[in-house]
Amino acid sequence: MRYQFQSEQGDYSFNSQRFTSIIKALISINAALFLLRYFMVDQFDLLNLGLSSSPKLWQPLTYMFIHGDFFHIFMNMFVLWMFGTEMESIWGSKKFLRYYLVTGVGSGLVWLFFNYGNTFSILIGASGAIYGILLAYGLMFPNRKVLIYFLFPVKIKYFVTFLAAIAFISSIDSSSSNISHLTHLSGMVIGFLFLKLPKIKYRTALLINYKIAESRERKSQKKKAGIISLQKKVDRLLDKVSEDGFDALSEDEKDQLYTYSKRLGRDVKKD
Repeated sequence: MRYQFQSEQGDYSFNSQRFTSIIKALISINAALFLLRYFMVDQFDLLNLGLSSSPKLWQPLTYMFIHGDFFHIFMNMFVLWMFGTEMESIWGSKKFLRYYLVTGVGSGLVWLFFNYGNTFSILIGASGAIYGILLAYGLMFPNRKVLIYFLFPVKIKYFVTFLAAIAFISSIDSSSSNISHLTHLSGMVIGFLFLKLPKIKYRTALLINYKIAESRERKSQKKKAGIISLQKKVDRLLDKVSEDGFDALSEDEKDQLYTYSKRLGRDVKKD
């Protein structure tokens, strides 16, 4: 697919005419490794950098920078430049690079979890991170439009939802495909969690604090109700003592007066 942006009036202006620093570095590394593999295939087996089902320590990172053919690397780098430039400009280089690596490495680890021990599988390409960037762009600019094949305008939120649905359906049974749809879907899910986790943590903390305060209030009200009840019982016994004297109380009532007064004094002292 070919992509072209069309910003709605009032939206953040799209500016992909320049290469930001991290975008430039990522594209340069990917292009250099692709050319190295293409021209020096006999001297270097760069598939060792791909993520195998029995991985070496560096492979969950390096697999993102190896691509299979020109169309594979061109589409990934084109989408990275087209969508990622503005994201880096808004977020800053550090946050953008962190997000790119988290979604890329994370989606690779998800693939590894489902393919561990499969000696015939190897994962290469930056698609997990690319789909993560698409997800982030869709969340940030949901009403921007992308022209598919330069003809059909579609809002980004629908476009990203469509890609996620395709990735999900295709990942259910991808045994006959050489495309890792699971990695695409994982990049989106990890990107969503990365972006939403701070809000989720904040809301969770608010909910927990609310529940704690609510529980303390219930305990306080219950304690106050207990004190009022005890006070009424003590007042009733004291009224009887005032009218008929202490000896008018039965032994049980004397014990009750002592017990209730002691408990009431303890509770009041604590307050």
